[in-house]
Amino acid sequence: MSHQRCPWCGTDPLYVAYHDHEWGVPEWDPRALWEKLILDGFQAGLSWITILRKRDNFRTAFAGFSPKTIANWGEPEVSRLLADPGIIRHRGKIEGTIHSARAYLSIQESQGFSEFLWNFVDGAPLQNRFQPGQIPTDTSISQAMSKALKRAGFTFCGPTITYAFMQATGMVNDHLVTCHRHDAVAALAKRA
Repeated sequence: MSHQRCPWCGTDPLYVAYHDHEWGVPEWDPRALWEKLILDGFQAGLSWITILRKRDNFRTAFAGFSPKTIANWGEPEVSRLLADPGIIRHRGKIEGTIHSARAYLSIQESQGFSEFLWNFVDGAPLQNRFQPGQIPTDTSISQAMSKALKRAGFTFCGPTITYAFMQATGMVNDHLVTCHRHDAVAALAKRA
């Protein structure tokens, strides 16, 4: 059975599976949200398929994206990661991940990381009904989220990155109305 999909995922089986099973599904787990935000930061200047192909390598290299572990890292771990061909070897993004782990722990302790992020959409996924060519690259909400994350100590989280993050984690439903996943993701939001 053929499904109409958002055109960005093309025909690559990995990308299609990501589109059909992950993208836009509301995510509430704080650690999973942090992982996705970090990976979106590593995507800056690259395509998402590049990150998807390396995601398992990232998970191994970054200790399963455990913020508590990564927050204690220093130059030895940065050097190890810079030598790892399985990930994106960018010193600023690697060091930024360590800083972001510390910021995550602070937010998690003070109010909860999931709550901090979901408060930007009043705790419920925003249901957009976009046609092709209408999806924005950032919004006033992603701009506010970006500023708040930067104030907290995060890096590589500009408003375009935070909007892509919001799309991926289901804070906004940006599946096109013509996509077979739009209504299914909207139904998941109602159950949340």
